[in-house]
Amino acid sequence: MTVNRTPQVVTIAGSDSGGGAGLQADLKTFQARHVFGMSIVVALTAQNTYGVQASLPIPVGFIDAQFQSLAADFDIRAAKTGMLADREHVEAVVRNLQQVDFGPLIVDPVMVAKGGATLLASEAVVTIKEQLLPLADVVTPNLPEAEILVSKKIVTNADMVQAARTIQTLGVKHVIIKGGHRQNHKAEDLILLADGTCYWLSAPRIATANTHGTGDTFSACIAAELAKGQPLKAAIMTAKAFLQGAISQGISVGHGHGPTNHWAKLSEKVSLRQG
Repeated sequence: MTVNRTPQVVTIAGSDSGGGAGLQADLKTFQARHVFGMSIVVALTAQNTYGVQASLPIPVGFIDAQFQSLAADFDIRAAKTGMLADREHVEAVVRNLQQVDFGPLIVDPVMVAKGGATLLASEAVVTIKEQLLPLADVVTPNLPEAEILVSKKIVTNADMVQAARTIQTLGVKHVIIKGGHRQNHKAEDLILLADGTCYWLSAPRIATANTHGTGDTFSACIAAELAKGQPLKAAIMTAKAFLQGAISQGISVGHGHGPTNHWAKLSEKVSLRQG
């Protein structure tokens, strides 16, 4: 019997009991993009579309056990991180990633939930910058996260480019700063590749409150496409098209910041320009 031929991807993140974000959103994305998804649980949350009511980090020894279990059996071709809770847990993830080969690493530096709850202790930001980002192939901060990483306000396109270059000096190869928090008529993301080339990835802005888990979904889709062998730029384009479809073809769940639609078709309203 031939084993381990199916593309396999792992999410290293927190659990969202409401199912809209976290490792649940990642696993839904993996399934939709036809890769086999696995999870290493770093933290649990009591969460719904209103926000996060409670959180509980997983004991570090059990995180080690999850890494060891997956590495012993599966051929993981890409990995992504999400909510990592605090410095101790970031360090545990870093230590384990240094001991395994899980393919390209996508870091989604999750810091604050849609409802405003803090998902990363402030002292862990330095650990992410100094220890995790040098291991990463791609990092995907939104604007507030990018501002924290560079300790500077980001307003203009030029600010985004400068911030991306600053983040790249931390050791990560490719930087994507998501522009969804800006109030432009388009949702524009900045892509800075390892060779210094910049691209702007655009899609129409959609007026909706159902954006819970968008960052998780975007980074998970990049990981899924890389695991299938797609080139990075094509993987990013697919992820943007998948996310745009998931937002524009909405579903109705909960009473607050609702989730996106992981059943949706890829949107064709996505463009890429060098700049």
